[in-house]
Amino acid sequence: MAFGVFIHRSDSIYDDSPAERYQFPSQYLHRVEACVGDWVIYYEPSKVADTRGCFAIARVQQVIPDPGPAGMYLAVIEPGSYLDFANPVAFNGSNGPVERGILNEQGRISGRAQSAVRPVSHEDFDRICELGFAENVPLLPRRDDDVRSLDLNEEQALFRFDQQRDRVSLTVSRILRDRIFRRIVLRAYDERCAITGLKLINGMGRAEVAAAHIRPVEANGPDIVSNGIALSGTAHWMFDRGLISLADDLEILISRQTNDPESVRSIVNKTGHALEPRRLSDRPHPHFLKWHRDNCFKQ
Repeated sequence: MAFGVFIHRSDSIYDDSPAERYQFPSQYLHRVEACVGDWVIYYEPSKVADTRGCFAIARVQQVIPDPGPAGMYLAVIEPGSYLDFANPVAFNGSNGPVERGILNEQGRISGRAQSAVRPVSHEDFDRICELGFAENVPLLPRRDDDVRSLDLNEEQALFRFDQQRDRVSLTVSRILRDRIFRRIVLRAYDERCAITGLKLINGMGRAEVAAAHIRPVEANGPDIVSNGIALSGTAHWMFDRGLISLADDLEILISRQTNDPESVRSIVNKTGHALEPRRLSDRPHPHFLKWHRDNCFKQ
């Protein structure tokens, strides 16, 4: 097993869904197979507009031949393992590239940086994760002892990695995943409710809006921005109970079972459509919206 880097573009020609699968040609088969059972970092190249750099981690469950195009394969991502970084990590840090393994003996960027799939050292993996889960915001416990001191009884569902010097083991709990999910979703929507259009900040400077899963975690919904939407309290309550939903074009749908549909219409934004994130890749994915309409929305 080995850590790896998967290059992914939001405008990729490949059939990628980072929380579920990564499509690649046969030339990378051995590199991807080496990552089975271990963790990879998703990286968006600098040529992409508004690139996020290193933006997420995920665990590779298995590699299978793609049932579609000949000569293509799929890295199947372990369900529930995908996690966006709280802070995307730029290619270049204060001391040069954060991924030191792409440098040649002269300290220059080598051709390895162009590889869509490449191995990454434990040191580089640790460094990127430390930056992605920044310590200036307490998102991750520092050591196993710290996890126990938090008295978190929910299932531990994510990753561990060892730092070379002190072999620190980090485990992400459901509570900590929710904190990260809240941050990335609210950032995508500029802390504004997608249904009402309101941006309300309380006296403590905290946004009065929640990060809602479109397909809930309990129904195997991933912690990915495109499965999230920023909602104020009332809108969140109605969304979870199926009184409102969204069409694929983000038209706000109001259930006929709502006892006061006019009042509901009065609080949604005047366009009749949910607000969209600035980045197209952060937009609610039709796959998750369909799930909500089929399983939650009261027609």
